[in-house]
Amino acid sequence: MPTTLPIENMSRQEKLRTMELLWVDLTRDETTYKPPAWHAAVLKETETAVRTGKATFSDWSDAKARLQRQSRKRT
Repeated sequence: MPTTLPIENMSRQEKLRTMELLWVDLTRDETTYKPPAWHAAVLKETETAVRTGKATFSDWSDAKARLQRQSRKRT
């Protein structure tokens, strides 16, 4: 049963809320949700980088600005 949402007419807040509701529904039964294998690999790499002091951290406003600049370069 296809469901159509007027995404182009939704506010950012409505879109985020819709995503949250979908995620809650998808993960309601933990026994049926299996994360992709690459998630574990990325988490392990991150844990190793933190433990060995190779990880770097950014304040959220700096990280957000950097991501926005990168996104603009791709378009």
